[in-house]
Amino acid sequence: MDLVQVFGRNVREAREAKGLTQEDLEGLTGIRRSYISDMERGQRNPTIRALQRIAVALSVQPEELLRLPAGATWPPE
Repeated sequence: MDLVQVFGRNVREAREAKGLTQEDLEGLTGIRRSYISDMERGQRNPTIRALQRIAVALSVQPEELLRLPAGATWPPE
Protein backbone atom coordinates (compact mmCIF):
# COMPACT_ATOMS: atom_id res chain seq x y z
CA MET A 1 0.00 0.00 0.00
CA ASP A 2 1.54 3.31 -1.03
CA LEU A 3 1.22 6.55 0.90
CA VAL A 4 -1.51 7.94 -1.38
CA GLN A 5 -3.63 4.88 -0.62
CA VAL A 6 -2.84 5.11 3.10
CA PHE A 7 -3.91 8.75 3.11
CA GLY A 8 -7.15 7.98 1.30
CA ARG A 9 -8.03 5.14 3.64
CA ASN A 10 -7.32 7.28 6.69
CA VAL A 11 -9.37 10.21 5.36
CA ARG A 12 -12.34 7.91 4.77
CA GLU A 13 -12.06 6.36 8.23
CA ALA A 14 -11.75 9.75 9.96
CA ARG A 15 -14.61 11.22 7.93
CA GLU A 16 -16.90 8.29 8.68
CA ALA A 17 -15.92 8.34 12.38
CA LYS A 18 -17.17 11.94 12.50
CA GLY A 19 -20.41 10.91 10.79
CA LEU A 20 -19.67 13.08 7.76
CA THR A 21 -20.47 12.45 4.12
CA GLN A 22 -18.15 13.39 1.31
CA GLU A 23 -20.52 16.28 0.61
CA ASP A 24 -20.16 17.45 4.22
CA LEU A 25 -16.38 17.35 3.88
CA GLU A 26 -16.64 19.31 0.64
CA GLY A 27 -18.53 22.02 2.50
CA LEU A 28 -15.94 22.13 5.27
CA THR A 29 -12.87 22.14 3.03
CA GLY A 30 -13.91 23.66 -0.29
CA ILE A 31 -12.49 20.55 -1.98
CA ARG A 32 -14.89 19.07 -4.54
CA ARG A 33 -16.68 15.88 -3.54
CA SER A 34 -15.44 14.09 -6.65
CA TYR A 35 -11.84 14.97 -5.72
CA ILE A 36 -12.43 13.72 -2.16
CA SER A 37 -13.83 10.49 -3.58
CA ASP A 38 -10.77 10.08 -5.81
CA MET A 39 -8.44 10.75 -2.85
CA GLU A 40 -10.24 8.20 -0.68
CA ARG A 41 -9.85 5.59 -3.41
CA GLY A 42 -6.13 6.37 -3.79
CA GLN A 43 -6.65 7.80 -7.28
CA ARG A 44 -5.48 11.35 -6.48
CA ASN A 45 -2.20 12.54 -5.06
CA PRO A 46 -3.29 15.35 -2.71
CA THR A 47 -1.25 18.45 -2.06
CA ILE A 48 0.03 19.40 1.37
CA ARG A 49 -2.55 22.19 1.38
CA ALA A 50 -5.33 19.66 0.78
CA LEU A 51 -3.96 17.52 3.61
CA GLN A 52 -4.00 20.57 5.89
CA ARG A 53 -7.56 21.55 4.97
CA ILE A 54 -8.83 18.02 5.50
CA ALA A 55 -7.01 17.61 8.83
CA VAL A 56 -8.46 20.90 10.10
CA ALA A 57 -11.97 20.00 8.92
CA LEU A 58 -11.78 16.58 10.58
CA SER A 59 -10.10 17.93 13.74
CA VAL A 60 -7.19 15.50 13.47
CA GLN A 61 -3.44 15.95 13.41
CA PRO A 62 -2.04 15.76 9.86
CA GLU A 63 0.14 12.81 10.80
CA GLU A 64 -2.99 10.80 11.63
CA LEU A 65 -3.93 10.96 7.97
CA LEU A 66 -0.54 9.55 7.00
CA ARG A 67 -0.35 6.82 9.66
CA LEU A 68 0.40 3.37 8.27
CA PRO A 69 -2.04 0.58 9.11
CA ALA A 70 -1.04 -1.91 11.79
CA GLY A 71 1.45 -4.40 10.47
CA ALA A 72 2.41 -2.33 7.42
CA THR A 73 6.07 -1.75 6.72
CA TRP A 74 7.83 1.22 5.24
CA PRO A 75 8.87 1.62 2.50
CA PRO A 76 6.16 -0.25 0.60
CA GLU A 77 7.26 -3.20 -1.48
